[in-house]
Amino acid sequence: MQWITTPLEPRLLRGALEVTHTGQGLAPHRLPAWARAQFPDEYLARVEAQPSGVRLAFRTRATVVELDVLPTKTAYVGLPAPADGLYDLLIDGRPAGQASAPGGNVYTIDMAAQTAVTLPGPISTLRFTGLPTTAKRVEIWLPQTEYTELIALRTDAPVEPAEDRSRVWLHHGSSISQGSSAAGPTATWPATAGLLGGVELINLGFSGNALLDPFVARVMRDTAADLISLKIGINLVNTDLMRLRAFAPAVHGFLDTIRDGHPTTPLLVVSPLLCPIQEDTPGPLSMRFDGPDVRFFTTAQPVERSSGRLTLNIIRDELSSLVARRAAHDPNLHYLDGRSLYGDADVMELPLPDGLHPDAATHRLVGERFAAAAFGAGGPFNSA
Repeated sequence: MQWITTPLEPRLLRGALEVTHTGQGLAPHRLPAWARAQFPDEYLARVEAQPSGVRLAFRTRATVVELDVLPTKTAYVGLPAPADGLYDLLIDGRPAGQASAPGGNVYTIDMAAQTAVTLPGPISTLRFTGLPTTAKRVEIWLPQTEYTELIALRTDAPVEPAEDRSRVWLHHGSSISQGSSAAGPTATWPATAGLLGGVELINLGFSGNALLDPFVARVMRDTAADLISLKIGINLVNTDLMRLRAFAPAVHGFLDTIRDGHPTTPLLVVSPLLCPIQEDTPGPLSMRFDGPDVRFFTTAQPVERSSGRLTLNIIRDELSSLVARRAAHDPNLHYLDGRSLYGDADVMELPLPDGLHPDAATHRLVGERFAAAAFGAGGPFNSA
């Protein structure tokens, strides 16, 4: 076999806003360097570098594709070792294979000692074979919760960057949007919805960090997009970061900043999915270990709403009212109640395994329902 090694360049990537050169290869980032310089939070730095929604996209007649990667897995002292991240192969938009990278670095966190250490590991090679000989669009979606350095791309036929799909969808949300507990990178609910909608996804879902940060609003303002959505609320409650007095002005400011760069772009505000432990009880949340499993619980009481602490129902009421007032002067601004994606009727059949995050089946359900509501007939993202 005559291998062709194609230089890994940003033009082969979709879903990343910046890449850095690591000395061995490329590392995708979902926030640019100027934004990364504005937050001191180690956790946000870690999750923005986890390439949820990021994929290689190229055209080729190759029947074999090899990709060398160096992943960094996150482990916690006292919990089982993390599973290897998954890489999904799509050909012309359809699933065509899946692989994992068993090597790589391991970043181990000791939550009790508040320390972390990285154990270096080897580069892994992903290999996809038996691809059709015809010219085709090939996409390799990277693990949504595993930092990944791209080292080398080899094929048995030339590669050229894939054409862009017709529209770009820019989304911001929490760990649920990033894809916690999803079955793979194309099985997160935003990836599911984006593939059904036929759009190019840029996923700014940051685990634990959908917190109305001004730098995220400015990133969204400056990013070319045809469709924009914000899923707001769950992290504000479970971190107990903000009181009711600050919430509506912060949402207005976030929307104002986005509108500075996208004055007429369809913009959909999505309130939280149902989460029984926080519907009427404020945060913050804490964790307990149930054997090898983690369960989340709130440390507050419902009566504490009287001091202005937020709950999911309070946030939904505020968002619905706020969007309705703004939409009177902004006809391209829309609201979607998150309980239409996962609500009371779903809890018994598809409970949240840890009390907070949906499982793989629920990710699929939410993605399909979002696609129908947003991209379907009469939806705010419908091209008609």
